[in-house]
Amino acid sequence: MQTDNPAIARQFERFGPSYRWWATACGMLASMTMVLSSTIVNVSIPSIMGAFGIGQDLAQWASTAFLTTMVASQLLNSWTSRFIGPRNTCLMALGIFAAGAVLAAVSPSIEVLILGRIMQGFSAGLVQPLALATAVAVFPPERRGLAVGTVGMGIALAPTFGPLVGGVTIDLVTWRHVFIVPLPLVALSAIMALTFMPARNPKDTKPSFDWVGFLLLCVALITLMAGIGNGQRWGWESAKFLSFMLIGILSAVLFVATQLRSKSPLLDPKLFLDARFASAVAVAFAFGLGNFATNYSIPLFTQTIQGYTATKAGLVLVPAGLLLVMLMQASGRLADAVPPHWPIIVGCSTFAVAAMALATIDVNTAFVTVALLAMWTRGSMSLISPNMGKAALSAVPADKIAQGAGTFNFFRQMGGAFGVNMTAVTIEMRTAYHADFLTATQTNAKGPTAEMLEKVRDLLNAGGVPSPADGAMALDFLGRVLYAQANTFAFHDSFRQIAVIFALTLIPAIVLGRSRSKE
Repeated sequence: MQTDNPAIARQFERFGPSYRWWATACGMLASMTMVLSSTIVNVSIPSIMGAFGIGQDLAQWASTAFLTTMVASQLLNSWTSRFIGPRNTCLMALGIFAAGAVLAAVSPSIEVLILGRIMQGFSAGLVQPLALATAVAVFPPERRGLAVGTVGMGIALAPTFGPLVGGVTIDLVTWRHVFIVPLPLVALSAIMALTFMPARNPKDTKPSFDWVGFLLLCVALITLMAGIGNGQRWGWESAKFLSFMLIGILSAVLFVATQLRSKSPLLDPKLFLDARFASAVAVAFAFGLGNFATNYSIPLFTQTIQGYTATKAGLVLVPAGLLLVMLMQASGRLADAVPPHWPIIVGCSTFAVAAMALATIDVNTAFVTVALLAMWTRGSMSLISPNMGKAALSAVPADKIAQGAGTFNFFRQMGGAFGVNMTAVTIEMRTAYHADFLTATQTNAKGPTAEMLEKVRDLLNAGGVPSPADGAMALDFLGRVLYAQANTFAFHDSFRQIAVIFALTLIPAIVLGRSRSKE
């Protein structure tokens, strides 16, 4: 293969044409291992709450801290790849990830666990754009759609299996072991990185690092995510919420301003002057949102509404993951044969319909039905992933591929972090709303509610519960029924929300097509 990178050329001389597949597999395995850890912890949230005696608002940061830190470190890939090379970047990330896993597994407090998750998220943010940039660098332009599809397969597949791996681990051992499970894959990834990852390109000049810009980015992400995630508890008009949002918005504006003036920007805003790149990134944001939001909400629904065990809740996503594997390679080849906006339009449309179908499931919905709907969402994603990746990187100059890949992955993962946060807030808010509404419809007068309460009291009396305790227990049962129904309605609202977002994503997909037609 013809390349102007001596480090990659030496690897081709050593391994021959098969090197491109070994390098791609190496990056995909490392990325898949770390993305797996982003969702593996979701089913352990109740156990973490019990272990440390905390509420869900604090325990949820075991997941949110990972995602937020992963988003922030996405933009470091371009700098670290040029400063120490892809191989050392990958090895450093794997080492930090392993240390974070051990720290989280032995954590004596929630604060230490969150620190371990921050370390893991930082590592995951470095590796994901590295895997994509490496695959693009070793494949010729006419086969990059296949390369992007292959890497995307691992990135999209890992979150699907995370809840199952976590559920099985919790049911067999303890919640602490969910952090240890990925370590064998980390070791294998390190061995492969030593062999197949290219060393630093000697032609690259060592760039300076924009510490001010990175600090502003971190402040913006942390304050905005914390504000959105806690707004319902703090109050949407409270001084604390408004302060967090104001600091976050100002930090984001200042970050963009510093990047426009920086000689070595973490994120080059000028890339967005190309309508193709901007449109593809908008699609990537929605893709990340839908991917992580459904991976969060579907297992949570089956556990909290349908009463599934952790293992069974994770198992519901496995058929969808297998379908994604089968379709991703074909979609990658399709990306090399047709304009990317057509598969993206079809994928976004069908995902929106699938999300609307998910908004109809309830406590009586069969396991097979939920699994089929999850498969529908993943089939739609298989059309979107390779096409949006190819469209984005095809619009980037060759000397900015690494930075373009980092920016692209940054917005995709930011969509994921926002999706989980948005879903959790929506479920919490809408549950309260529907609970109040349903409670207001109840009355002591003769009717279905009074008849149900009477039957419950009769059953309690038959079981030996005396009056008036039977009345209080019957009312408590009614409250639980109303809350469960309100919670179900809240999940429906969340799925509809995701459907609307994917419907709106058709706009940048159409813009992408028009931009191509003007070339």
